[in-house]
Parts: sequence; structure tokens; C-alpha cells
Amino acid sequence: MAVVLVALATGFEEIEAVSIIDTVRRSGIIEVIIASVDTDGEVCGAHGITIKTDKSINDVTADMIDMIVLPGGWGGTKILAEHEKVQSLLKEMDIKGKHIGAICAAPFALDKAGVLKEKYTCYPSVEEQIGNNGYDATKKVISDKNILTSRGPATAICFGLEIVKILVGEEIKQNVKEGLLADFC
Repeated sequence: MAVVLVALATGFEEIEAVSIIDTVRRSGIIEVIIASVDTDGEVCGAHGITIKTDKSINDVTADMIDMIVLPGGWGGTKILAEHEKVQSLLKEMDIKGKHIGAICAAPFALDKAGVLKEKYTCYPSVEEQIGNNGYDATKKVISDKNILTSRGPATAICFGLEIVKILVGEEIKQNVKEGLLADFC
């Protein structure tokens, strides 16, 4: 069974986190671990919604997971970009060729770790903070090598479906997509 780690920091974007967790879990064959980076047990999002976590990021290693995913939200992203364990985990995942995903503002944290590849997308205006010429605002989701990026809250289901495709294949992705009525992806 594939394992995805969703790292949450105070100020994360709730739509993105919940949509990704739910979409990926609907595959039925991917385990999702929700980890807190700055609190213990619960994390409050940008709009006051609190999510219960499974464990602390400090209890996670790259060998335990197949993919790490960072939801956006500028407050949470700033924490992810400065958090020593998150940054080292991103670097280790990249060195090992493991999958890394970031949506909305979170590609900024990938850039800070030095793992963001040339082609990416993100929430409009965040690319100005990244300063990379490979930004593409025309696509909902972009895959470049082992890095998957997406634009923001409205693209979170499409992003989750791509995670399913990467980890368990197109057929399972299509089954989940049909169940979600996600024709827009």
C-alpha cells in the first residue's frame, strides 16, 4: 500500500488539505498520514477550521512514505518553508527520487528546499516570491520529474486525482474521478 504524508502547519488552506486527503483516501489503497509541524494533535487552518492530525512531523522519515504533500495557505506555507524537519524531509525525498506535491502557495516551500523543478504552477502572485521562469498559469496541475504542483483551492480535487494516478495508476484514478463527478479534471 502506498503511503502519503500530508504536512499541516497553522494557517494551512482547509479546502486543499481536506480535498486532497479525501480524494486520495477514496482510492481505497493509499494510506494518508496527516502530520502536524507546529502543534500537537490538532492544527487550525487559515479560516478557523481545525484538523486532527495522526502524528508529529518529527515522527516521520522519508523511508516511511512514498509521497509528501504540502497544502497551501500563506501562513502555513511560511511555516513549512522555515521548518527544519520539513525542509530536510523534502530534500531527502528528492534525493531518493520520491514524489513531492505542493499546491497553492506551498511550491514556495519546495523552492526554499531547492527541490522545485523548472516547470510548476502555484497560486497567482506566489511565483513572484519564487522567481523561477518555469511558472505556468494555464494548467491546473503540473508534473515535472518527481514534483507535482497545482494552483489553489479550486484545483485541489484534480491535484488529488493526479496523486492517485502517480501512486496507483490511471484506472484507479478514473474510478475515483467518476465517483466524484470530477469531469472538470
